[in-house]
Amino acid sequence: MTVLVVQLLTGIAGASALFLVAAGLTVIFGVTRVVNFSHGSLTMLGAYVAWSVVTRLPHTPAGFALGVILAALALAVLGAGLEVVLLRRLYRAPELLQLLATFGVVLIVQDTTQAIWGAEDLPLARPHWMRSFVAIGTERFPFYDLVLIAAGPLVLGALWLLLHRTRFGTLVRAATQDRDMVAALGVDQRVLFTAVFALGAGLAGLGGALALPDGSANLQIDLSVITDAFVVVVVGGLGSLPGAYLASLLIGVLQALGILLIPKLTLVIAFAVMAAVLVLRPQGLLGGTASTPRESAAPPLVRPAAPVLRAAGLALLAALIAAPLVVGPFALTVLGEALTALLFAASLHFMMGPGGMPSFGHAAWFGLGAYGAALAVHALAWPLPAALVAAPLVAGAAALAFGGFVVRLSGVYLAMLTLAFAQIVWAVALQWSDLTGGDDGILGLWPRGILARPHAFYWLTLGVAVAATLLLRRALYAPFGYALRGARDSTLRAEAIGLPTARLRLVAFAIAGAAAGLSGGLSAFAKGSVFPTYVAIGRSVDALLMVLLGGVQTMTGPIVGALAYTGLYDTLLLVTSAWRLVLGLAVVALVLAFPQGIAGAAQRLWRGRMA
Repeated sequence: MTVLVVQLLTGIAGASALFLVAAGLTVIFGVTRVVNFSHGSLTMLGAYVAWSVVTRLPHTPAGFALGVILAALALAVLGAGLEVVLLRRLYRAPELLQLLATFGVVLIVQDTTQAIWGAEDLPLARPHWMRSFVAIGTERFPFYDLVLIAAGPLVLGALWLLLHRTRFGTLVRAATQDRDMVAALGVDQRVLFTAVFALGAGLAGLGGALALPDGSANLQIDLSVITDAFVVVVVGGLGSLPGAYLASLLIGVLQALGILLIPKLTLVIAFAVMAAVLVLRPQGLLGGTASTPRESAAPPLVRPAAPVLRAAGLALLAALIAAPLVVGPFALTVLGEALTALLFAASLHFMMGPGGMPSFGHAAWFGLGAYGAALAVHALAWPLPAALVAAPLVAGAAALAFGGFVVRLSGVYLAMLTLAFAQIVWAVALQWSDLTGGDDGILGLWPRGILARPHAFYWLTLGVAVAATLLLRRALYAPFGYALRGARDSTLRAEAIGLPTARLRLVAFAIAGAAAGLSGGLSAFAKGSVFPTYVAIGRSVDALLMVLLGGVQTMTGPIVGALAYTGLYDTLLLVTSAWRLVLGLAVVALVLAFPQGIAGAAQRLWRGRMA
């Protein structure tokens, strides 16, 4: 019994540290409506800045407290600068475009942090007072964890007083409800948003600094923390601080007890909770009714491609067909990866653009397709062509089953539910080692026979990827595609004329999953192996980057985005060790210069010249 009490307290301590990060994300999203993917990077910087400051101060409680406060203030200033320089230009942009820009910031911060502090983890030497403990029965509980337990409610209380007893708090709560009305009343939104972002960034820095003694300052903090923080914010209810604290406690305690009682499910618990909450209560535990989203400009009409564009497409296809005759094995491998990425991006665009269903977890279908093809070869001894057929069938069936829960949601809630499912699939792939091989993966998937020749497998990849992409494109020009866009643009009008909007979205979701699974199957045979990283969040982010860089409202967007992203990524890997920094700067520059995406900007320019 004592062990359970200690584990429960450990979970509450972890929940308090997580709440500090999630509180900053909640405040920022509640007012600015920015899905700030770089919030984890601010937490990481808070840990590094705190390490640099605390190690130079007296190793006393007062010295540590001063260092934590200075780190939080430094991150508040940095967050204000980020808002003024970048995010202020994107408040009227779609949420996913903001996500893309802040992911560029993540890449920039990663390389900058490594250049300043190095790649090694930086643990904090714990002084005597921090190593002390209290006795709970026969067990010992760290004194510092008691400090963390107290920090959560203290910060929550301070934020409540700030938001309910000050003029600044009144403006923040008003902007959370209706920021346009606040602007109409004469409030300078720029100053308010900058202050809110500084507050959120300061909370992120505070969370990173307070978590430092129980871990270390390292380069893996950003993505791990932002994923958990997103879960907490969504489970608690977007914009609800009490909800974020309640969700932190729920998830922290469940994870701590899960380590003790059901260790094999610890990686799944948080995302299973989020999935259950989103299905049963989409607005979160303490979230209010979702406000009506601001109206955006009508999407452009979908017209057949211009003759010059068709000619360019045919020329590109001819060049790809002839590529094995003029390039070496390495270039051929890169081209094959680009073709696989093209199909992956096209599958996400199918549901995200015409379908209006954003996804943060599209890698789930990619990974399921890869594992489906791999197991068909290993367990069933199927030949490669049959295994490639199995890949979209497995992924499509899973997407169809899961889609029934997804299509009832919209916006960020829908995207987060897809993330939850992807993380569950990733955890299963990692821990069900008897089936998937776990971290060791499934190896020995190289093509055999005539397909073992690089030229032959490349042509197979080219044929499958191009044919599947053209089929997706054809479906979007068919009556199904126009009905799907009608359901996206106005659900009520679509249902009024007899369109089954839920069924249309479900079919689109399943088709997108099957196409992503086929892409995963091709990748499995191209790499000769499958690992849990095929389902990791980074793979989903890659797909988002490709679609958004190309342009989500254009048919050629995923093609242009996939080729641009993979080309830029592979080139930077070859020419510089600071590829994250350069890629991040390029992503931010492209977002600012081409908010409609590369293909969208080209389309707009072309139509302007033809008018």
